[in-house]
Formats: sequence, C-alpha cells, structure tokens
Amino acid sequence: QVQLVESGGGLVQAGGSLRLSCAASGRTFSNSFSSYAMGWFRQAPGKEREFVAAISGSGGTTYYADSTKGRFTISRNNAKNTVYLQMNSLKPEDTAVYYCAGRSNRWAAETRREYDYWGQGTQVTVSS
Repeated sequence: QVQLVESGGGLVQAGGSLRLSCAASGRTFSNSFSSYAMGWFRQAPGKEREFVAAISGSGGTTYYADSTKGRFTISRNNAKNTVYLQMNSLKPEDTAVYYCAGRSNRWAAETRREYDYWGQGTQVTVSS
C-alpha cells in the first residue's frame, strides 16, 4: 500500500510564507524513495489541477511552473521519505488545494498523467 500525506497548509496573508510537507509511506516507497520523482500540483475551485513544481529522485533536478518560479522551492529528504514545498511571497491567486504526487520513475515530470500516486491534498488560503 502506498500513502502520501500532505501537511502544512493553512491561512496566511498575502506576502507570507508556508512550508508544505509530504510524507511517503508503504512498501513501494520504503526502501527506494530516491527512485521516485515527486511533484506538487494545485487545484483552485472551478479550475483544472495544475503543475506547481517537481523534483527528481536524487533531488538534483527541479522544475517549476512559471507562476511559482522564484517564489516556491521544492526539496526532498530521501532519508525521511519526505518532500517539501517552501512557498514565499504568497499571493491570493496561490489559494488552492495542494496535492503531492509520486512518479514511478526517477526523472521529474510536469504533467499529471505521468504521476502514479497522489495524496489527499492540503488547503492553502492566501488572504489579501
């Protein structure tokens, strides 16, 4: 069984920061977390789920959406089976449910269909 559990969401004022965490567990991830690229996606009400950031299995390669580049940082700790999303200079348009995703491939990817495992999501609300 594979489980991705996000945490760290909440309510923050515009210009503030939040750090999301995603803990991976289960037999699939337990001994080979570094074999899995990880990503963050988000979905605002009435909108499609969109790519936010991705990181390769080793952590050496990262990708960002244009809307988050320079403000968000994705990282991972393979010893802890955890991936993070540091979000700075938050804007009201960043308000969404944020989802962690895992890919059965060590190379990072930017499209939803390339990810095999998904968390339940954590709400991020940025007030103006």
